[in-house]
Amino acid sequence: MVVGSISAIGAGLAAIGAGIGIGQIGKGAVEGIARQPEAAKDIQSNMIVAAAFVEAVALFACVIAFLAK
Repeated sequence: MVVGSISAIGAGLAAIGAGIGIGQIGKGAVEGIARQPEAAKDIQSNMIVAAAFVEAVALFACVIAFLAK
């Protein structure tokens, strides 16, 4: 029972971490586009790749947390 609770907490922390990480990526992208509007397309594509990596790590963490159950 305790292991199930710990894995649920781990999955929740992974989701919270992913949300914070994607928020920081978006913030940086918006600031970068505001400074250099001509580089918006490059910044946006890099932002999407970075957000995908953050989501993949969060999904991996959730899977590991549930497998530990």
